[in-house]
Amino acid sequence: MKILIKNIKQLVQVEENSRLKVAGIDMKNLPCIQDAWLAIENDTIAGFGKMDDWEGISDWTNLTIIDASDKIVMPSYCDSHTHIVFAGSREGEFVDRINGLTYEQIFERGGGILNSAKKLADASEDELVKSALIRLNEIMIQGTGAVEIKSGYGLSVESELKMLRVIKKLKTLSPLTIKATFLGAHAVPTEYKNDKRKYIDLLINEMMPKIAAEQLADYCDVFCEKNYFTKEETIEILTAGKKHGMSPKVHAEQLSNSGGVLAGVEVGAISVDHLEFVGETEIKALQNSNTIPTILPGAAFFLGLPHPPARKMIDSGLAVAIASDFNPGSSPSGNMNLMLSLGCIHYKMTPEEVINASTINSAYAMDLSKTHGSIAIGKKANIFITKEIPGYSFIPYSFGSNLVDTIIINGKIIEKK
Repeated sequence: MKILIKNIKQLVQVEENSRLKVAGIDMKNLPCIQDAWLAIENDTIAGFGKMDDWEGISDWTNLTIIDASDKIVMPSYCDSHTHIVFAGSREGEFVDRINGLTYEQIFERGGGILNSAKKLADASEDELVKSALIRLNEIMIQGTGAVEIKSGYGLSVESELKMLRVIKKLKTLSPLTIKATFLGAHAVPTEYKNDKRKYIDLLINEMMPKIAAEQLADYCDVFCEKNYFTKEETIEILTAGKKHGMSPKVHAEQLSNSGGVLAGVEVGAISVDHLEFVGETEIKALQNSNTIPTILPGAAFFLGLPHPPARKMIDSGLAVAIASDFNPGSSPSGNMNLMLSLGCIHYKMTPEEVINASTINSAYAMDLSKTHGSIAIGKKANIFITKEIPGYSFIPYSFGSNLVDTIIINGKIIEKK
């Protein structure tokens, strides 16, 4: 299939020479072409340039032509941290927090992650696939083209494998690029409350070999937090995961400064996520690593947590990524357009910085920046065309609006359902 998009008002995030990520002051730069064209052949980007130069592909036949006058074209968002596979919502806990209970208090009485684990245990694989596909379609029509999905609502051998098998099936059913993460160390199940060591042994000695045998996970993640898993336990679990072919990620510094970033850097994690309680020590450690800090504005907003020091991290020369943390308990939205707005409003990031954070940098956090996250010849043709808007800054400015008009994934125009 061949597609030519012409008269593009603004072609955003173009690259002549592909980069893996964008860091520090460079995050303020967003290469664009005004009055542009973009050519797609099969599932890849075949060419782009100014309208004055587009005759170079005039020999194409049997192509679809899209007129993008007064519209902008962007690479699809890469959402590098989600929990999209779950059974049932948790709006009751939302009301509990309004009435004064903390996240920790809700967890201690069997809510939070344990609540989701109970619901998931009772759900079939088919039910989980069906509900997750609805959510994947929802984020796709909001501009997302690649997504990472975690397990972690299983917390048993049977349920963790069920979640990961669901994610594997979703990879075949959804046009989105999907990465899978094993997050068995999301919480300690009630039955192991007084013997966490036994649960860690279960993760390492029973779950991981079975996950590796079925090739169910690309990454291994741990919730490094007070009352969950310590820095030392995080290192142990992630080191074991690496031996089973799963690259490390970490839920770090969300509710307190608990050593998650330092653990992630030590084991060579691709990303450390949340970061509400990051300090100077963690920033210095990240400066000397290839680990990318990933902020999750939806979770901090929904839980009323302190804002991660995104501005300070960028000003310290770090690359920063943005993801949604779409999940039923702390961020029940996968709308990346909203995440961009929160990044600008709450974190004082510029529109250029939030777009870099949610495209090329979040692609890096999924090992995808060689194929996703920017407009470059040979990269995957995952893009979206906006409605008629003044420019890319209008996207974070118009918080709560879905300005996506046309979606192209793997070189195919997606019909909105």
